[in-house]
Amino acid sequence: MVRDGARYQCRLSDGDLVNRHRPSVDVLFRSVAQSAGRNSLAVMLTGMGRDGAEGMKEMREAGAATIAQDESSSVVWGMPGAAWQIGAVQSLHALQQIAGRIVTLTGASMDMAQRNTQAA
Repeated sequence: MVRDGARYQCRLSDGDLVNRHRPSVDVLFRSVAQSAGRNSLAVMLTGMGRDGAEGMKEMREAGAATIAQDESSSVVWGMPGAAWQIGAVQSLHALQQIAGRIVTLTGASMDMAQRNTQAA
């Protein structure tokens, strides 16, 4: 993630595998922590393994809001569970509550979010 004026851009690279992945969620989250810090939000949804847990913790330490899908609504609670276990997650939510929580944390209105989704 790099800052370009008032915007941020993701750049993919052919670097080494991280947590057996390329691209890696840890690399993305670490980059966001360094580039955007407290002006960012991390969301961890269902998935296998630990990829993203350490990067999410770095985001939280940089002041970002961090949320994750709860165990009961996850198909696989590997990634969100790993993040929860190391203290990277501020709060857990059922999948059906995640979008509303994002809207609340970003200060957007649900009407604006729906208009943006319909326009896309």
